[in-house]
Amino acid sequence: MTDTIISSAGREVVIGFDRPFVVIGERINPTGRKLLAEEMKAGDFSRVEADAIAQVAAGANVLDVNAGIPLADEPALLAQAIRLVQSLSDVPLSIDSSVVEALEAGLEAYQGKALLNSVTGEEERLERVLPLVKKHGAAVVAICNDDSGISMDINERFEVAKKIVNRAADYGIPACDVVVDPLVMPVGAMGDAGVQVMQLIHRLRTELKVNTTCGASNVSFGLPNRPGLNPTFLAMAIGAGMTSAITNPLESSLMQAVRGADVLMNHDPQCANWIAANREPGAQGSRRRRGGRRRPPAKA
Repeated sequence: MTDTIISSAGREVVIGFDRPFVVIGERINPTGRKLLAEEMKAGDFSRVEADAIAQVAAGANVLDVNAGIPLADEPALLAQAIRLVQSLSDVPLSIDSSVVEALEAGLEAYQGKALLNSVTGEEERLERVLPLVKKHGAAVVAICNDDSGISMDINERFEVAKKIVNRAADYGIPACDVVVDPLVMPVGAMGDAGVQVMQLIHRLRTELKVNTTCGASNVSFGLPNRPGLNPTFLAMAIGAGMTSAITNPLESSLMQAVRGADVLMNHDPQCANWIAANREPGAQGSRRRRGGRRRPPAKA
């Protein structure tokens, strides 16, 4: 059994095989969001604040925070965004950057045990990021590409994941603190991308015994009605053993699919999360007024 524990100053979230699926809110990211990028670069974080509050209200367990803006001081912006988000909510954060200096600044600003996003199998990246993970006692997202790029062969991607887990161990970072991203490819361009990633998720869980995550919306890139496909993918990925994903919790159909998959995988004890999300307003009080608990079914 593998549990990846991340935390803020006041809350702990556990990513694990038999745990409820962990939704990592993707919205605080200026990539592809021109207005957000312009605002953040100008020092206006009002949209960051609104996105943080809305995602938590929609059910996000963790928030991804990215400040990757061309020609901006990314380390300073990322640290500022992290302090702001932590002042608004106690959910743990995923500190997201391709710039190592920004990751370091984010870790210095963070209160708790962060999820660092990310390290790859590239030698320079391993040598620079893993010491930061160890120094700050963080968990880390491990992406299945290396110096040769992204392989279309899932066996090679598995070997990259294995390499990262082993190198992390050399730094004293346990496998439970490595959350592997198997890399979800667009199914519109690669017809067996869904089948491949399900197979790889299963191997990562059973052979490496690590937790997994992904950028869930990648699977539908280039296709129409992406919000119709993404929930189906996530439900199937949960069935294959995926334990978290970076996605948009503001899509209600996606959150419904996640909660439903948790119920069917027996990751939602007594269906408590499903009932809380779907109970009709006032239903509990109405039942209580009519006489309390429902009588249990008679034994056969």
